[in-house]
Amino acid sequence: MRSARLVRRLAFGAALAGFAAPVVRRRLRLPPLVTSVLAWQTPLAVALVLPRTRTRDAAVYAAQMWAYIAHYELPNDDHEELLRRVRVDYPIAVDRVIGLGEIPTLRLQRALGRPGEVRAHDTALSVVHWAWFFAPHVAVLYILLRHRERFGRSAARVAAVFDLGTVIYWYVPTAPPWWAIPRVRRIMVEAGERAWGRHWTRLYDSLSGNQLAAMPSLHFATSVMAAHVLSDVGRVPGVVAWTYAGALGFALVYLGEHYVADLAAGLALTEGVRKAAPAAAPAGRALVRLVRSLEPRL
Repeated sequence: MRSARLVRRLAFGAALAGFAAPVVRRRLRLPPLVTSVLAWQTPLAVALVLPRTRTRDAAVYAAQMWAYIAHYELPNDDHEELLRRVRVDYPIAVDRVIGLGEIPTLRLQRALGRPGEVRAHDTALSVVHWAWFFAPHVAVLYILLRHRERFGRSAARVAAVFDLGTVIYWYVPTAPPWWAIPRVRRIMVEAGERAWGRHWTRLYDSLSGNQLAAMPSLHFATSVMAAHVLSDVGRVPGVVAWTYAGALGFALVYLGEHYVADLAAGLALTEGVRKAAPAAAPAGRALVRLVRSLEPRL
C-alpha cells in the first residue's frame, strides 16, 4: 500500500512536469531533449495517477496529444534555424508530375476561385478544414463512449500517426504551397478574416505553432485513420468519416494548404501504421500489463 502511494505521488509530479514543460520551455530555456522527455512520459504518468475509468482513458489520450503539440511546435522555437533547413522544391516537382506540368492547387484555384473574392464554396471548404482540429478526436471519443473495448487499439493508431508525422516534421521540415508559391492563394485565411473579423488574428496565431510542417499531411493522414477505426465499429460512422476525409483532402489542395504529394505521403503513413500494428501489438500489451500492475485501484 505504501509503495502504491509512493508510485502515485511520483507519477503525479511527473504528470505536472510533463504538462508544464512545453509551456515554460522558452522562459526556462529548457533544452529540446528535456522538454521532449518530460512531454512524452506524461501519458504514462497520467495512467498511474488516475484509476481505470473512461475519464482516465480520455485523460491519457489528451496527455498524448499534448505531447504531440509540444513536438509539433518545438522546431519553430528557433525559427531562423528552421528556415535554413526547410525543403521547398521537392513537393513542387512531385506535384508538377501529378498535375501533368501544372500544380494541381493552381489548376483548382483558377477553375473554382476568383482572386480577391471569397465565394460560398471557399468558406464551406475552409469550415471543412477548421473542423479537422476536432474530427480525429471526436472519432476517438465516439469509440471510447460507444465501443470502449476498441478504444485502446483505435486511440493508439490515431496517436501513432500524429507522432510519426511529427518525427518527419523534425527531420524534413517542408513548406506548404501557400508559403512556397507566390501565385497560390491561401484561401482559408481569406475566409477566416471574413468570417471571424477582428478575432481571426488571435485565433489563427493560437493554431499556427509551426507553419513549415506540411509533409506528410497529418490533416489527411489522421482523418483517414479516423475513418478506418470508425469503419471497424460500424458502417454509418465509417461512411461519415470517409466522406469527411475525402472532402478534407480536396479542401486542403484547393485552399493551398497542402500539395497532393503531402496527401499521398499522409495516406502512406496511415496505411503503414495499420500494417505495422499487429507486429507492435505484443509490445503494447506488455506496456498495458506494466501499467495495470502499478495503477491505482478504485
